[in-house]
Amino acid sequence: MPRVRWTIRLRLTLLYGALFLLTGVLLLTVVYLLVAGRPPWAGVEPPSPPAATVTPSGLGAALDVPAPSVDLERQLQQQRSDYLEKLLTSSGIALALLTLLSVWLGWLMAGRALRPLRTMADTAKAISANDLHRRLGAPGPSDEIKDLADTFDALLDHLEGAFEAQRRFVANASHELRTPLTFERSLLEITLADPDASAAELRETCVRVLGSNARQEKLIEALLTLARSQRGLDRRVPVDLAGLAAEHLGRPHDADGPPGVRIGSDLAPAAVLGDPPLVERLIINLVDNAVRHNVPDGRVRVWTGLHEGRPALSVRNTGPAVLPSQLELIFQPFQRLRATRLGGHDGQGIGLSIVAAIAAAHDADLHAEALPEGGLEIRVNFPPVAP
Repeated sequence: MPRVRWTIRLRLTLLYGALFLLTGVLLLTVVYLLVAGRPPWAGVEPPSPPAATVTPSGLGAALDVPAPSVDLERQLQQQRSDYLEKLLTSSGIALALLTLLSVWLGWLMAGRALRPLRTMADTAKAISANDLHRRLGAPGPSDEIKDLADTFDALLDHLEGAFEAQRRFVANASHELRTPLTFERSLLEITLADPDASAAELRETCVRVLGSNARQEKLIEALLTLARSQRGLDRRVPVDLAGLAAEHLGRPHDADGPPGVRIGSDLAPAAVLGDPPLVERLIINLVDNAVRHNVPDGRVRVWTGLHEGRPALSVRNTGPAVLPSQLELIFQPFQRLRATRLGGHDGQGIGLSIVAAIAAAHDADLHAEALPEGGLEIRVNFPPVAP
């Protein structure tokens, strides 16, 4: 025997019918008790005695009216019992019929009310990873069902953006990894095709291949850091932004940039809760990006402290002007701006993407501002640390 599927429509229908039946039974009980509580002779008036009886002699005599007899009370009691039985029977039949009618109407109304949900379910089932542009677009009044549909559409917007970003990231990462591999293969094929290649030429080829491998290693490490930061934080410990920034600025920099770039700092204590290696990577990427995308004899300024009551880190640099419309692009993986900004010095292309992911993992706000004189200021506002 197939098991009954307790759908929402069936449960709503049974609920409507049960509530109607319960209300009808209560109403019938109240009416029955009110009628049954009346005395048998209620509403029946005994005959009024005449004031006097006129006799032929002209004399009148008062007549005594006797009280209702026992037979009369018995007849009234029987009539009331018959009436109550008939009332109970007819009311019960009417209640049963109206209950069936209410169940039928409840089934229809529940189906009409739940029809948008069925449409939403069918549309959601038809949506796949390659068809995320479809939306529910539920019509009708602004009620709970439309709010649910709008929320689902907003979720699809986020999913479509995430899938598109993932596809773009995979395609760009594949291109970034394939290009040096093709370069290495060409070097090796050219060297092997020359039967008279000297040891110096072979050594030069090996050095160039090793340099290409080093760049690939940095790119893979950056990709792993990006994946780790997007996964979230496993722990949060107190970290001083000023201490990490001072430690990094005290080390030699290996970022390729224009000659003569000077780095200044204004470091005030700024304690945050986070993952120390990730926060350090955020500082390193911001400083390296500011050095790499600069101009000859340019400047970089690193600041830490409190901004509007929140611990913050700011990195400002000189450089070519950046359009406000390009600010969102710099945080996308492998989205490089025009060559004038790059100045011929190319990194992995995901340095600021890692910064954005680390900031999001720490619930920090990331702000980028194009400076009127050229260059950028990127500020990261971390959540305040509870005392």
